[in-house]
Amino acid sequence: EMETFRGVVYPWFCDFMGHMNTQFYCTLFDGATLHFLNHVEKRGDMQSVSMGWVDVRQLIEYRHEVRSGELLIITTKLLKLGNSSLTFKHAMYDADFATLRATSEHVVAMFSLTERKSSPLGQAARHRAETLLKDETNPH
Repeated sequence: EMETFRGVVYPWFCDFMGHMNTQFYCTLFDGATLHFLNHVEKRGDMQSVSMGWVDVRQLIEYRHEVRSGELLIITTKLLKLGNSSLTFKHAMYDADFATLRATSEHVVAMFSLTERKSSPLGQAARHRAETLLKDETNPH
């Protein structure tokens, strides 16, 4: 598990009921996703060969209310590695890791921007992902 986002909940993130609106959960999880995927395959390296990531699925579970001014940390864990896909899960906590606020599970696939279809992960990206997966299944 690695930290992929750290930030604050600004007042304009909150709706009329006083808690963070769903659009900002998506925004914060998206930021964490981009940092996580950049760890697997550097953005510049992907752009140089016209590759990118395509979102396949996202499932958010809201666990505990988030209000303005709260400090949040998102950690990300790789769950599964496919031929061209990654499945990972974000966990959003308050800054003290006292309360799990939300989770978001994602499936993404490596995508050829020229061929407009999924493409196998490159050797270096696969190696980095395998290392992450190994670290998750055997933390010692």
